[in-house]
Amino acid sequence: MSFSGGDRDNSRGGLFMILAIVGIVLAPIAAQLIQLAISRRREFLADASGALLTRYPEGLARALQKISGYDAPMRRTSHATAHLFIANPYGPSAMNFVNGLFATHPPVEARVKALLGTG
Repeated sequence: MSFSGGDRDNSRGGLFMILAIVGIVLAPIAAQLIQLAISRRREFLADASGALLTRYPEGLARALQKISGYDAPMRRTSHATAHLFIANPYGPSAMNFVNGLFATHPPVEARVKALLGTG
């Protein structure tokens, strides 16, 4: 605002500052959402690569269903290591819309459908 000139109207400078602050706050959130979306896409790619390698997508789909069938969430989890798990470490009850946006893995049902070609 100090560079906008002394005799000019400062409303543009104030609006620019507000937009800059909003951008500074929202940019890391948007970057995190993009990173997590890429992570979920890579899970689908890893499943497809595993199906091509083993030539047995039904077996991989059943393995995913067995792994995700355990309903009890882990006692100690860390968001720093959540991307290392095969299934959601927080349990199936943790998947709602907001948690789905911030999830590192897609839902197992979607992965099974993609493996079996029904999705």
